[in-house]
Amino acid sequence: MKKIIILGDGMADKPVERLGGKTLLQYAHTPCMDMLARRGRTGRLATIPEGFMPGSEVANTAILGYDLNKVYEGRGPLEAASIGYEMRNDDMAIRCNIITIEDGRIITHNGGNLETADGDVLIHYLDEKLGNDRVRFITGIQYRHLLVIRGGSKHIICAPPHDHPNEPWQPLLVKPEPNAPKEEGRLSAEETAELINSLIIKSQELLAQHPFNRERALRGERQANSIWPWSGGYRPNMLTLMQLYPQVKTGSVISAVDLIRGIGHYAGLDIIKVEGATGLWDTNYEGKTQAALKALREQDFVFVHVEASDEAGHDGDLELKLKTIENLDSRMVKPIYEAISQWEEPVAMAILPDHLTPVEMRIHVGEPVPFLFWHRGIEPDGVEQYDEMSCVRGSYGLLHLQEFMQEFMKL
Repeated sequence: MKKIIILGDGMADKPVERLGGKTLLQYAHTPCMDMLARRGRTGRLATIPEGFMPGSEVANTAILGYDLNKVYEGRGPLEAASIGYEMRNDDMAIRCNIITIEDGRIITHNGGNLETADGDVLIHYLDEKLGNDRVRFITGIQYRHLLVIRGGSKHIICAPPHDHPNEPWQPLLVKPEPNAPKEEGRLSAEETAELINSLIIKSQELLAQHPFNRERALRGERQANSIWPWSGGYRPNMLTLMQLYPQVKTGSVISAVDLIRGIGHYAGLDIIKVEGATGLWDTNYEGKTQAALKALREQDFVFVHVEASDEAGHDGDLELKLKTIENLDSRMVKPIYEAISQWEEPVAMAILPDHLTPVEMRIHVGEPVPFLFWHRGIEPDGVEQYDEMSCVRGSYGLLHLQEFMQEFMKL
């Protein structure tokens, strides 16, 4: 049986008073996902292992069946793989946002919804001014870029900018881990933290003078005026999905986000890039849907990741997040279901978010998320809707981490 996972990043939420105490999944018009819940089986999944922050890199890796305690190296190395940067053994790669700071506070984690072409100009500028034999800035997508420190230490404490909206930035600067180990051939954790903090401060001085930001200031728009590195690590050592699960012989990942592509790279999946896939509300749902169906005809396993709901949640935009959930249902889940339900070869579908991104909190929350499984002939479990509350009654109960993929592979 072929298998497809459709993941709406950050789609789950908490009850919102403005919606009569309903969550966004409860309130949104999602007839296809509700129908699949009625015809399928549901449950909840704890996606964040104890001791880990509730990030997408953690949750998506766990959903795909990996033990984070064995393979986790942060976002940086995953995004390096997606970008095509082959890490050396002495590299420390760290995610490098371009953010907006105003009046000493982090205003947005995305530089005012920075476009990739503009981000590329700014990253090349920073690499020209600040890069050297130890430090490299590498372009990623939109506001999400990469900083590589040759001989850097991963034993540092960083603050993900999306978790600290409207907070003063200076207390959030990088700190060394207490009792960080000394590693031969690498900077100490203290030296690495000092280096990164100096790059943050120098980037603010440089970006403030760049024509891109001067023009934005004249128009009264948010400036992309600081880097913010976080979630660094070394080259990971992961088995492929084919090695973990004999049911998977071939597979693909479809996402606009570098870190998801990076997970897919190390998992042995083909990376499919879709024109017009943005990671935002205006992503190319139809293009990703057609790419998923094409890949599923040729391969055993497809993982489709849609970032839009997460970004809307971080922006605190209730109406937009509702729209992204409804778009996922009508523009991706519905056409994929209608297609595969007619195929002669059976296909199992899973739908879930990776974590909560509550629109009124604007940060990731590591509470269990609702999921559903469907394939022709599956015995329904009596759940009527797909949402956080309804799936509590699902027949799978509460699964943890790798149990999701193990159960999905049994179908």
